[in-house]
Amino acid sequence: MSLKKFNFNVIQKNDYARIGQIHTNRGIIDTPVFMPVGTQATVKGTFINDIIKTGSQIILSNTYHLMIRPGVERIKSQGGLHQYMNCSLPILTDSGGFQVMSLSKLNKIDRDIGAVFNSHIDGKKYILSPEESIKIQLGLNSDILMVMDECPKKSTDYELIKKSMDISMFWAERSKKQFGTQPHKALFGIVQGGLFDDLRIKSLNTLKNIDFDGYAIGGLAVGENQKEMFDVLDVLKDVMPENKPRYLMGVGTPSDILGAVIRGIDMFDCVLPTRSGRTGLAFTWNGRVQIRNSKYKNDNTSLDENVDIFDLNKYSKNYLNHLFNTNEMLGSMLLTLNNINFYQELMSEIRKHIKNGTFLDFHNKYIDIL
Repeated sequence: MSLKKFNFNVIQKNDYARIGQIHTNRGIIDTPVFMPVGTQATVKGTFINDIIKTGSQIILSNTYHLMIRPGVERIKSQGGLHQYMNCSLPILTDSGGFQVMSLSKLNKIDRDIGAVFNSHIDGKKYILSPEESIKIQLGLNSDILMVMDECPKKSTDYELIKKSMDISMFWAERSKKQFGTQPHKALFGIVQGGLFDDLRIKSLNTLKNIDFDGYAIGGLAVGENQKEMFDVLDVLKDVMPENKPRYLMGVGTPSDILGAVIRGIDMFDCVLPTRSGRTGLAFTWNGRVQIRNSKYKNDNTSLDENVDIFDLNKYSKNYLNHLFNTNEMLGSMLLTLNNINFYQELMSEIRKHIKNGTFLDFHNKYIDIL
């Protein structure tokens, strides 16, 4: 069977908000899309088939974590990440740059060598170059690969952010060269530049000259507030390539997603719905529910009576409160599924309202609730 080429087309726009389709070798992805995070070859606390039932179309996994445990060779021995985790969906893999910054110990960034760091697991020394990151992602047989970038923490130091951005652009070029020609896969560039408008524009123009299959906006889940994030998106929304997917990395809350979609973003990922599910925070159309709160111990209503998938509307807040306060794993499983399902309902509603030309009203109704 011949491999299908990667492709993206915009179907309809509602001002900057847009619906489109990403064509991958493993299926079509309707955008805007949210990707559940399966960092270590699993979306924690769920079966992959249940993730699919929520309407999820693609998941994200991570180069940093998988290179450390179990190691790419073990995954390759089973034919790649899809077979390893029994996942029929397309998979996007992050390059590992963010985790080098946020997790590893004693990390050192060398423009020519790459990232030199010690594992957060056992202290073992690793060197991750742009070339090695691409080799690992190809070994995982990812459908969408990310260039390796340096992701600095939020800073007002212009020269620091500029130096970091220059390294990321150098690494992007090296990543593209290593990737070569892979028509059935995609390689996305990552726009850096912190909160500085001129650096963001320069970074984007550099990446456009290299030419990628999609363009991600990185460095925006590192401590900035929502207004700062939206300001960066406002700077970029008129100059991002029209015919390529736009991916806002590591974002975010439902409110963040609404505000980014209205500024032209197509793709999102975040650990928030799954991590929150494991700690007792549920997302609903009426806002957030912290189920551990004592006010729910006698509340026999469900989180949302209209959500019948997995019989979620048959579990009362009273019962969920009990599960979390006794540390029963079922509580985490149920809220994780609730939250992923909510995020996919949100994306479906976003696509519907863009198609109907009513997205602005939908955005304004929910931006301060969710």
